[in-house]
Amino acid sequence: MTGHTGPGERPATGDLTGKVALVAGATRGAGRAMAVELGRAGALVYVTGRTTRDRVSEVGRPTETIEQTAELVTAAGGTGIAVPTDHLEPAQVKALTERIDREQGRLDILVNSVWGGDHLIQFDTKVWDLDLAGGLRMFRLGIDTHIITSHFALPLLIRRPGGLVVEMTDGTVEFNRTYRDSLCFDITKNVPHRIAFGLAGELKEYGGTAVSLTPGFLRSEEMLDHFGVTEEKWRDAVAKEPHFAIAESPALVARGVRELAADPDKARWSGQSLSSGRLAKEYGFTDADGSRPDAFGYFEEVVFGGKDATAADYR
Repeated sequence: MTGHTGPGERPATGDLTGKVALVAGATRGAGRAMAVELGRAGALVYVTGRTTRDRVSEVGRPTETIEQTAELVTAAGGTGIAVPTDHLEPAQVKALTERIDREQGRLDILVNSVWGGDHLIQFDTKVWDLDLAGGLRMFRLGIDTHIITSHFALPLLIRRPGGLVVEMTDGTVEFNRTYRDSLCFDITKNVPHRIAFGLAGELKEYGGTAVSLTPGFLRSEEMLDHFGVTEEKWRDAVAKEPHFAIAESPALVARGVRELAADPDKARWSGQSLSSGRLAKEYGFTDADGSRPDAFGYFEEVVFGGKDATAADYR
């Protein structure tokens, strides 16, 4: 169990001045927050996505663009560079990494956060009843994009020891032992764990680290909209969904990525499945409101384990 760290927030502190990062899938949510936090630490951050000020993707919104994210990175103290990229298109990803090589000659941090498949999830639907095209599209969005990006970006990352690859997903290995009530979604969100595990082995001789990482119950823009609340009034949604009491802002997982990237001993994590709550506890930082939510501890011990406790005991 974790608890509140006391009054005031304790942000991440790792310095990434001089580092070059690529956050693939940085239009909004955790991707945007991670890009901004890396910038706050002093990194130069390339941010990619399909929604720009000139074009909105099938899952995008005109209020959230990669240009916006790049501006937020720069405003936070780093340098943000927006590059429109469809990570399902190898030629576009190849051009992206060639540009990073040409402009910077290095890549220190790769965050594979491409997703965009929420609208395709078919919960409580047997595999023989699902929309097959939608299920296969989910594999493309959540698996193929990550493989394609690693294929082109890793030759640049391994030039220097100390590189970090973060495979973003939904749920830890332990949590995902419980079936996620949608075969294609379950498979898609488990694959990044295996990608990270495999990449850890491939990167070891080059001094690189690969991990899979998940936020807890994330208060993304999409989730706030779903419940009809704002970040300032997010607790109003608890009446509709009691488990939302354990929700965390995107800042928590973003601070975890920052600390991982700045940790000189990050290799100890290589190949592991990590959560924002675990990293917050290990590195001692908090969410933006000063709390330290442990969503997976809450679900494992209280929701599934029957422990006599509440979400407040895990903040």
